[in-house]
Order: sequence, then C-alpha cells, then structure tokens
Amino acid sequence: MNKINTTIAHKIIKSLNSTSKPNITEISEKISLSRQTIQNYIDNLREKKIISDFTININPNLKPNLIYVVMEIKTNPNEPNLINSLLQIPQLKMLDGIFGEFSLIALFICRNTDEFNSILKKIDTIMSDSYFKKYQFSEPIKIYKTNGIKLSEIELKEDTIDTIDSTILNILQSHQASKLISTYDIKRILKNKYSIDISQSTTYNRIKDMEESGIILNYTINFCPQKFGFEGKFIIRIKPKNPSNYDQIALNLEKSNEITHLYRMGSQFGLFAIIRVKTISNYGDFLKNLYSSGEIEDTFSNFILDEHVSFTNFSF
Repeated sequence: MNKINTTIAHKIIKSLNSTSKPNITEISEKISLSRQTIQNYIDNLREKKIISDFTININPNLKPNLIYVVMEIKTNPNEPNLINSLLQIPQLKMLDGIFGEFSLIALFICRNTDEFNSILKKIDTIMSDSYFKKYQFSEPIKIYKTNGIKLSEIELKEDTIDTIDSTILNILQSHQASKLISTYDIKRILKNKYSIDISQSTTYNRIKDMEESGIILNYTINFCPQKFGFEGKFIIRIKPKNPSNYDQIALNLEKSNEITHLYRMGSQFGLFAIIRVKTISNYGDFLKNLYSSGEIEDTFSNFILDEHVSFTNFSF
C-alpha cells in the first residue's frame, strides 16, 4: 500500500480516538474495513511518518495536579544544539519557532511539582550554554481545553490518584509506541521497571475506574497535523474588555473547532489559545468572529514558523 487515502486515514484516526481502549474489531465493523486492512493502513501511516504512537490524554484537574508550563526562549538560528537538547526532555509536548522578541515557545506537562523541578534543572543547564540566556516561564491558572477536549463537558467524578494510578497513567501515555498496550504488558512494566507488583485484574480495574471517573480523557494516536492539511498553527493571547467576563468568554471560545488548547493565564492578555487551521484565511475568519462578539479589547498573535515536535493529537 503506497498511496494513502486520506479520507480512510482520517476515519481510522478518528475511530482510534475513544474514551476506552480502542477495539479494532469494533472499528472494523464501524468503518467497513477488515482488521487486516486497518492494520495495514496503520503500519503504512506510521512508515510514512503520518502517525506515531498510541497514547492517552489525562485530565489536568486531577490531584495531584498536572503541571502545565509555557516557556518562551530568545535564541538564534546558530543554536541547533539548544533545540536538540530540549527535545530530549520527555515532558516537552510542544516546541515551536515564532516571530518576535522570543523565537521559541515550548509547553511542558509534568505529573507533579517535583517532576517539574527536576526538569527545570535540566532546562537551566541547557540555557546556561545559550547565547542570550533569556527565557521565561508562565503557568496556566485554569485549563479549559486540551487536545481538542472541552473540559467543561467532562465530569471529574474522582480527582485523586495514588502513586500506582499515576504510574499506570504514565505507562499508558508514554509506553504504548506502535501497539495498543495490554493490561498484561502494563502489569509486567509495573513490576519490572517500577517494582510495583499487582495482579492483572487489579490493573484492569484501576484503569477502568480512571476511565469512568474522567481522569483518562481519551485514548488516541499522535499524528502529524500538516499531513492532514493543517497548514496554519497560531498562538493567540486574548484581552477582554471586561475582566469579570473571562470565564464566560473562555467557555464560549472552548466551543471553537479551531482552538485545540485554551488556558487562563495570570497576565494582562489572560487567555492563551493554540489554533489549528487549514489555511491562513481561516485564521482571518476566526479573528473576525472573535471580535464580532464585542467582548474582546485586544489580541496578540504568533504565527508558528516551525514545529519541532512533529506529532500531537486533537479531535478534527
């Protein structure tokens, strides 16, 4: 299979986006393709670097809270080693080249404060060798939307997890690679890598509880947005006319299909959003609609020049 049918590829990726572990047999019946055809498509998409690994998205509001950190960096084109060093940090989820005072913007997601403090030491060491040594961090106050998932629609029935749950989430998010991981494999990794010895049934029940409680937002697969026609990526910071309307404005913006991530930040431009569009004119239309509400005083946009983390996931 050399030629990719993007319509079928989109159907497969959409079907792999599920609130429980995807079932290939059910997907096969849903999109009227054999299991083998679906597997061939997945293998071919991976070979062509259109998709990468299976993963999950985790509710950022669980306790202990996930730590989201936005980092802005001033650098120059003669520092490729800086980018390469940052890409070695597993918690790095986004690293984009932008115009402006800062030339890179990054997003780190850590399981807890201790984990962030650990990678902060690595970041400081990397930046100590940079030319400008200029960088800054900001942390969202509230997360309204992540990976295309509107959090206002998610009922978090249980928001507290223990170390075992946290480790299972880490395995589901980072250890699946090219194959959907089984509870047997998770049990084995828990024992061999983390010295956590629990039964396969206990592993299954813990995962099921986290699915039903809203801690696991979805199962999905990382893909390259450009290969599906998303030529434009923007970061927009939004300043409302009336700060008391922040929450309502955010809940309205959350519904926008173009917005994949939406955060409340502690700055004058207090809403931070990541936008994906097929064309630049689509972004112009998005801005017109944004201002047509009459609630927005000002915005500041960054056009993404380069995506150094090629694969991500969101609903489309």
